[in-house]
Amino acid sequence: MIKIAIVEDSKTTREGLKAIVGLSTDYWCVGVYETAEDALRYLPRLAPQVVLMDIQLPSMSGIECASLLKRVLPEVMVIMVTVYEDPDRIFSALRAGASGYILKRSRPEQVLAAIKEVQGGGVPMSAEIARKVIQHFRDQSSSAAEVDNLSSREKEVLELVANGFSNREIADRLYISIDTVRWHLKHIYAKLHVRSRTEAALKYRPQA
Repeated sequence: MIKIAIVEDSKTTREGLKAIVGLSTDYWCVGVYETAEDALRYLPRLAPQVVLMDIQLPSMSGIECASLLKRVLPEVMVIMVTVYEDPDRIFSALRAGASGYILKRSRPEQVLAAIKEVQGGGVPMSAEIARKVIQHFRDQSSSAAEVDNLSSREKEVLELVANGFSNREIADRLYISIDTVRWHLKHIYAKLHVRSRTEAALKYRPQA
């Protein structure tokens, strides 16, 4: 029997997901939590195989929770269950180690199918999410060309941004001022045609 856990702050959604999991005799819900903090406290001991995780939790986000959970339970598969469809959240979740990304409006059979798919090594996504992912990979070639137009220093800054470093940390690592970091970021955003750190990070590709 596959052990499932649910992390969701909405009582209605929590109960709905628990009821859906209960529809299958192959799945056993071992825990339901309202916050990321509670999930991180109890799930390492329960060791579920699959976690249905909300993104927008009260304090720590579901994305951060997924990342921390994967450190202590490397084999756990996290499926983000959310109302959000924007690319920033999708790719942030996947970077954090999520194994799938489905919408809260998914039908019960779709949720159960997602759990089965992730157990089989797949990456379940709703049709809407899959289209956004496909579009992202279609845009990769143009993104690579844009990154090639950056200066060597701008590429260094972008690499650190993509790896989650703050402006202060980037300044310390490159021995430059925070104002210089901001100046480089302004030019990076302009050259990559983006408006945020996350969008810039999504265009970063490690050099082969």
